[in-house]
Amino acid sequence: MDNRAIGVYDSGFGGLSVWDELRRRLPHESLVYLGDGKNCPYGGRAKEEIAAFAFEAVERLVAEGVKMVVVGCNTATTAAIAELRERWPDMPIVGLEPAVKPACIGSRTRRIAVLATEHSLRSDMFLATASRYASDVEVLKVVGEDFVELVEEGMEQSEAATIAVDRVVRPLLNEGVDKIVLGCTHYPFLRPLIERVVAGCGIDVIDSGEAVARRVEWLLERYDIAASGDNEAYYSFISFADEAYRERLERRAKVLMQR
Repeated sequence: MDNRAIGVYDSGFGGLSVWDELRRRLPHESLVYLGDGKNCPYGGRAKEEIAAFAFEAVERLVAEGVKMVVVGCNTATTAAIAELRERWPDMPIVGLEPAVKPACIGSRTRRIAVLATEHSLRSDMFLATASRYASDVEVLKVVGEDFVELVEEGMEQSEAATIAVDRVVRPLLNEGVDKIVLGCTHYPFLRPLIERVVAGCGIDVIDSGEAVARRVEWLLERYDIAASGDNEAYYSFISFADEAYRERLERRAKVLMQR
């Protein structure tokens, strides 16, 4: 048993969608969430720059004494996950990939769409995953233009968000896709708007948060580092941005807990 916390890292607020899945599936596990904030968004940056941000974040979480790190950011995963695991070989580090595999397996029309950041969609990791699982499936790659910025500003229920989602998602209704994969952890915060656009069209919206939580649970057991059943979990929040940003992280997490 190991009652140390699990670290969760994202460029900003998006990883809270993964944090919430972990919290609900693993109620005895403490979580330290690091939302960069200072350098968000990552999507249009160079790989080397994103990797540097990821190393700084994991170093900070290690300094906090975590037993495992979940890179709750698809973009940072594609830019740095292999190097992070080389740097900390004795600590489990879990990354995120778009749920391309289950989407391809379940697709009836053999056409799916992946919504993600520019960097994620052109990364070697994503291209390799698509090649492996989508040999007979056409994958439409779509950048969620302005999605990250809207979530960072807490505007996911605004008219601006409605317009942005409609602009990106509605064209897919004429493309014959039956699965839309959310390939950025910010995007699940816009899922209600996305589902509203595709309602009645036979299109499923998929994200990888639940799968990541299952993977973390399995690794905790494999490495024998799960928290004890009587552990009283705590949740803390840190950021490279200012205190106001950190407080916003905490408030948004509390809203998720109340749901």
